[in-house]
Amino acid sequence: MSLVPLPRPPQDAPAPRARRLELVARPRRQQGPDSETLGLLLLREGVVAPDDMVQALALHAQVGGRLADILLSRGLISEARLGQTLARHWGLAHADLDAIAPDPRLIDRLGAVECLRAGLLPWRMAGGLTLIATPFPEDFERERPRLTALFGPVAMALTSAPRLEEALLALRGRHLDQRAISRVPDSESCRGWGQASHLAAVRAVAALLLAWAVLAPASLVWLLSFWAAFTLLLATAMRTAAIFAALHRRSPDPPLRDSDILPTVSVMVALYNEGDIAARLVRRLSRLDYPRERLDCLLVVEEDDQVTRRALRRAALPNWMRIVVVPDGSIRTKPRALNHALNLCRGSIIGIYDAEDAPEPDQIRKIAARFLRCGPEVACLQGVLDFYNPRTNWLSRCFTMEYATWFRVLLPGLARLGLPVPLGGTTLFFRRNVLEELGAWDAHNVTEDADLGMRLARHGYRTELVNTTTFEEANCRALPWIKQRSRWLKGYMMTYGVHMRRPALLLRQLGWWQFAGFQVLFLTSISQYVLTPVLWSFWLVPLGLPHPVAETLPPGLYAGLTGLFLFTEGLLIAITIAAMRLTPNRLSPLWSVMLHFYFPLGALASYKAAWELVRKPFWWDKTSHGHFDPSEDG
Repeated sequence: MSLVPLPRPPQDAPAPRARRLELVARPRRQQGPDSETLGLLLLREGVVAPDDMVQALALHAQVGGRLADILLSRGLISEARLGQTLARHWGLAHADLDAIAPDPRLIDRLGAVECLRAGLLPWRMAGGLTLIATPFPEDFERERPRLTALFGPVAMALTSAPRLEEALLALRGRHLDQRAISRVPDSESCRGWGQASHLAAVRAVAALLLAWAVLAPASLVWLLSFWAAFTLLLATAMRTAAIFAALHRRSPDPPLRDSDILPTVSVMVALYNEGDIAARLVRRLSRLDYPRERLDCLLVVEEDDQVTRRALRRAALPNWMRIVVVPDGSIRTKPRALNHALNLCRGSIIGIYDAEDAPEPDQIRKIAARFLRCGPEVACLQGVLDFYNPRTNWLSRCFTMEYATWFRVLLPGLARLGLPVPLGGTTLFFRRNVLEELGAWDAHNVTEDADLGMRLARHGYRTELVNTTTFEEANCRALPWIKQRSRWLKGYMMTYGVHMRRPALLLRQLGWWQFAGFQVLFLTSISQYVLTPVLWSFWLVPLGLPHPVAETLPPGLYAGLTGLFLFTEGLLIAITIAAMRLTPNRLSPLWSVMLHFYFPLGALASYKAAWELVRKPFWWDKTSHGHFDPSEDG
């Protein structure tokens, strides 16, 4: 797909219409036999019914693209039958890549990444010709001048897209892996973490704290108590401001209709060891009502993950879904897999889902409508996350209340305040050109979403929250919850460290307002979890037990500290009850009190995160899914 210049609208044309056209990816007109000729051939052979072909040709005239893709996405022809017809239509032979392996030297001339993007595989020399295998013969004439400049005289042979990707993976998997893990510039990536100098600094800080605790424990307790109270005050102030900002809600954009000009949306789902959930994922994504010829769904799996690959083969994938295999590499993280699969996306909008997600059916329409009507500075749209198992146990209830507050109040408030938005890991949609401009995801960061949100802000882009919900599975077992939260906190620690390498540069890029918001968001999130025992120690006072700090505070200061604790607890309960009214989950307001006992679990997660940050910073402690799915999806 390529973006072609569109006619400039007259000066009095409405701005939303102009922006709308900018997002539509239209292919250039192909040379050689046209789609109508292919359509007639398929009709003569009785492969496609006349009524279906008329609709497919009308749709092709409206949205462009390949007629073959439209026929496949609508299930009007099988890929094998289409391949046979294309071979006859173009007078081509099939490239037998098993009998004669592609020449790696020819691949390197074009580049493995470009081979994937363009669907071109330089195969072998035959006489004075370089044979190029492709699953898209209708694009070949457009590429011929470039290919001729690289290889001299060229001719094409036919192959399938999966076979092309498999051959590239076998021959240039290591190069593709290196490309996927190094897309983000060194200055904005955490991949340099773990060097000897970093570990020496960590040991020095640990030794200093240990010596301080032994030699002057009272002053250390004072310092930690002051920092815990100060960051609590900052967090409370930020939440209060976000609440007031979130009250001003924007009217939703009407979803797009089939008669509108719809952009192609590529949705990626990274899967790993998901043998039990693959079939359910296919069913859930099949409920999306976006036109199939404009929806490109990539199920991204690791090369050695035979469990998931077998499950997907059993799931009878529709033609608009395809499996993308990620080459083996030194690390295995979700962002690395997404970086690899981005090369194969066809859409101008890139979306991300998780394995257990159940999005609302009209979600893609809402996303496309908002992108087409907002300015180009809005590079990312974040949907709302909720849970389909909120009543499994007390942990799932607390998790549901936490998500309701975060996605329905706090994140919209941060966005409306003009502060950087830490993205969630799913129901994210990006303008593809911006995503590629920024180098996509940091393959080493275990919270690649929050990191990308900060990089978007640093480069002048904005994130908006969209009123569309994706339901997923609440992680409601204590140990898996701690593992998942530790990964998030480790990523927050990494992200803060990466972006604070050059504070002066960060300040220039963000400005004072966003820079202050970045500091408050990350420092309070990390500090409040790590210092939970310090804050809880003040419960000793009402129990009549001595406290080394409370006993030495002036009465007025102690009263102010007590007021801060009470106000924070009251605000948490109030905002939770209000947020729950915005969700379809009707939990009793009394459950909001349990959050006081829920968040201390995060302290254990924070210590695990700090330990892993030193010992195994890039370890991805994966969350398993499919334990508490609703019965109707079983």
